[in-house]
Amino acid sequence: MKSYLFILALLFHAPLFAAGGHGHGHDDTKHQEPAEGPHGGRFLESDDLNLEITIFESGIPPEMRIYLYSPNGTAIKPDEIAMTVNLNRTGGQQDLIDFSSEANYLLGDAEIVEPHSFEVEVNANYKGNNYHWHFESFEGRAEIPPRLLEMSEVETEIASAKTVTVTNTVYGIVTKAEDQVFHVHAPYSGIVQSVDVETGDKVKKGQRLLTVLNQKNLQTYTVNSPASGEITLRPVKRGDHTNMGTLIEVSDLSSVWVEMSMFPKDIEAISKGMPVIISDLHGEHSVESKLDYLSPQMTGGHIARARATIANPNGEWRPGMHVMAEVIIERVEVPLAVKRSALQTFRDMPVVFGRFDNVFEVRMVQLGRQDNDYVEVTGGLEPGTEYVTNNSYLLKAEVLKDGASHDH
Repeated sequence: MKSYLFILALLFHAPLFAAGGHGHGHDDTKHQEPAEGPHGGRFLESDDLNLEITIFESGIPPEMRIYLYSPNGTAIKPDEIAMTVNLNRTGGQQDLIDFSSEANYLLGDAEIVEPHSFEVEVNANYKGNNYHWHFESFEGRAEIPPRLLEMSEVETEIASAKTVTVTNTVYGIVTKAEDQVFHVHAPYSGIVQSVDVETGDKVKKGQRLLTVLNQKNLQTYTVNSPASGEITLRPVKRGDHTNMGTLIEVSDLSSVWVEMSMFPKDIEAISKGMPVIISDLHGEHSVESKLDYLSPQMTGGHIARARATIANPNGEWRPGMHVMAEVIIERVEVPLAVKRSALQTFRDMPVVFGRFDNVFEVRMVQLGRQDNDYVEVTGGLEPGTEYVTNNSYLLKAEVLKDGASHDH
C-alpha cells in the first residue's frame, strides 16, 4: 500500500509564526505558501531549531510524526527534545499530543482523527530553550456571511437521539380475502327468470340477486346475497339453467389481502407478526398492518409467500394492484442520528456539515442503521452538534471551490 505523508495546511496559504529560543516571534511566511520538508510535511523554522510535521497513515490510523533538524539541515536525534502539540478544533475541542522517540522521528501518542482541520500550537524545549510555533491548517471548511447564508436557505438541526425504523422492502399484490368471497348457487334446480344485479354493483346482505323457476314445482323463488359487498363475477343471465355452477360472486372488499413474494434473504430476517407498511407504487396511499401468514415452504421459483390483511373502507386498495411493502424488522432508539438529506461526500467519505456560528466544517461520520428519514451515526460527530440538513450541497461546492482538502 502506498504510504501517505499529509502536508498540513499546504493548500490554505495559512500564515506561519515562528518564534526563536527566547520566545520573540516574527511572521516570516505571511502571504507565502508554507515551506515543505524533506518528508513532504509542514516545515517550521527558528534560529536554532527546525521541525517538519507530518501526518502519516499507511494501513494504520493517522498519527503525527515530527522530524528535527538544525538550521544547517543536520538531523537532530528525537530523544534530545521535549515536545507537545495542541490541536484546537472548530467547536472548542482540543487535542493535546505528547511525543516519544521512535526511529528518527518523534511519534505522537494520539490518533489524528478526521477532519484534519485545526489551529496548531507547537511547543518544544531543546537545550534549555523554549520554542513555540502557531499556524492554521483547515480543510473542509467554509465561512458564509450572514446575508448570503440567509439567501442560501440553509437549514440546520441539532444532532440527537432518534428512533430508527429498520425495514426490509418486498413487493406484492392486492387480492380478495379468501374468506370474504362468496360463490352464490341456487338451492333448487330451475331456470333463471331474472337477474337483478350487474358486475360492480354494491349489495347488502339479504338483498335479492336473482329469481329462479323451480323445475319440479314450477314455483319461483329468490336467491339473496349471503353478505354485503360488491358483485365481482356474474356469469348468469336470464334463461340459464342453475346447474351451471357459480351464478354470482359477491366479494366483501372492506378488507383485502396483500400477498407478498419473499426471497430466501428476506425470510431470514422476517417472521410472522412483524409490522408491515403497505404503499401503492405512486406513493399516494399507505397503511400499516401485520404479517399474519408466512408460508412454511418455498415455491418452485424459490419464493416464499407472505400475507397481510389491510382495511379497505374506501376501496382504494383494488385487487390486482401492485404494491410495495416495508416489513419493520425493528424500531430502535439510537443515541445519535442525522437526517439522510444532510449527507454529502468529501474525499470519498460520508460527511455532514457542522455549524459553528457562520463557520461550517465537515464531520466525517461512521454510519449504522437507517430508515427513510434518519441514519444512525456511530462515530465522527458529537451529540448536540448543530448540522446542516438542507442545501448542504452548496457548502460542499464552496469548500471544493476553495480547494479546502488535502490528498488522502
